[in-house]
Amino acid sequence: MSLFKHLKNDIPASIVVFFVALPLCLGIALASGAPLFSGVIAGIVGGIVVGMASGSPLGVSGPAAGLAVIVLTAIGTLGGSYQAFLTAVVLAGVLQLLFGYAKAGFIAYFFPSSVIKGMLTGIGLLIILKQIPHAIGWDKDAIGDDAFNQADGQNTFTEISKAFEFITPGALVIAAISLAILILWDTVLTKKHKIFQLLQGPIVVVILGICMNLAYSKGLLPYSLNEKQIVSIPVPDSIGSFFGQFTFPDFKALTNFEVWKIAIVIAIVASLETLLCVEATDKLDPDKRITPTNRELKAQGLGNIVSGLIGGLPLTQVIVRSSANINFGGKTKMSAVLHGVFLLISAIFIAGLLNLIPLASLAAILLMVGYKLAKPSLFKQMYKLGWEQFIPFLATIVAIIATDLLKGITVGILVGIFYTLRHSYRNSHHVKDIISDNNGQAVHHLVLAEEVSFFNKASLLSTLDGIPANSKVIIDCTNSKSIAYDVIEIINDYELNAKTKNIVLEKINFKP
Repeated sequence: MSLFKHLKNDIPASIVVFFVALPLCLGIALASGAPLFSGVIAGIVGGIVVGMASGSPLGVSGPAAGLAVIVLTAIGTLGGSYQAFLTAVVLAGVLQLLFGYAKAGFIAYFFPSSVIKGMLTGIGLLIILKQIPHAIGWDKDAIGDDAFNQADGQNTFTEISKAFEFITPGALVIAAISLAILILWDTVLTKKHKIFQLLQGPIVVVILGICMNLAYSKGLLPYSLNEKQIVSIPVPDSIGSFFGQFTFPDFKALTNFEVWKIAIVIAIVASLETLLCVEATDKLDPDKRITPTNRELKAQGLGNIVSGLIGGLPLTQVIVRSSANINFGGKTKMSAVLHGVFLLISAIFIAGLLNLIPLASLAAILLMVGYKLAKPSLFKQMYKLGWEQFIPFLATIVAIIATDLLKGITVGILVGIFYTLRHSYRNSHHVKDIISDNNGQAVHHLVLAEEVSFFNKASLLSTLDGIPANSKVIIDCTNSKSIAYDVIEIINDYELNAKTKNIVLEKINFKP
């Protein structure tokens, strides 16, 4: 019953997520070189099947832009056989199920907080950059992709520059009015009356967009939109023609080694993207609930099996849809499930109506989502935490914008590891104040840390080499639980060498 307790929050949020997800599903299918309907199938499965099986209260799954290049290349590798590719998707789902049962979800807990926050901010900025062209009417690419350098020779910034040469006033007017409504709704109206909390701003924006598009087409307003500037989904004539759009895998392809290679790649990349999104979504959750990662891998595996069996693209948990769900009031996983139900209903019954929605309206919604992910206050907050947090955070953002999501995350983690090693290097030991014993001999008391690894060799050697002759050195291992063999070797060698400098060495609780 708890799933239905927050329907007043989940239904409006699910409608917003549905409007955000629909063009993304179509655009990713287009970018993947797959049938357009395959993206809608993946969105439906990600909502209903994964939504029900998942333990994530706010995560939303569907086709991901990060997999588009992999899908495009894979279909080409298989000679253009989409049916053979679907077999690889089913296999990838099986592998993800095995990952879940093998408890591989623990990997999620190794992503540094600074990198996760950098990922969210980078995605927010990327959403803004990618939606600017659509907001002003340049819709060459249905959604843009998450890569800086694109297949058409353009990059994120040259695409924006080019867009300003092809401004469509009708799209710009819709985007500007939509943004104004969203800002007004978010900052003023929702605080005035509960009706504005129930009826979310994005829903009003979409309805307004449809009305303005109709006004353009009937000549009531002096502007127009072309077919590339509005949503476009297949319109079935009947239930039979709807089910005729489904494609099924060719299991004869199981003998093809390339299918297995593709399945492994999809399973690994989709699992990593999902785990990253799980961490990010949990951080955005106002109630700070924790998603069981192993269950999430199983849910994603089940989703990919079902999606592959009925002709859908591979899917992951996706941060754009998840953050839209959170920002517009979602409370439980019913919002994710309902968005899948709305995708299903719309694909069967109201595809014609949805094809009246301007992409500029959806761009305005996504611009708002992007801003909420990349608020300037977050940069200030991370800066105050110090360089060890701020530099990996910043590196992740820059790398995501300049490359793509997975490469950006990798760069952020590597920078985070550098600071971890630097911290470990500096904290292998500390030297207590130099005192003199009864003989007037200087005493240097080195206390080793709890864990001393081979990374600490250089720091320890530097300290020992700096001790002057005719001194006494105490190496105190009382707090140490683990000392690497390389460090033990250094201490033993130093003991032999110390005699040549007339240095007296005393070891406390040293276990060679």
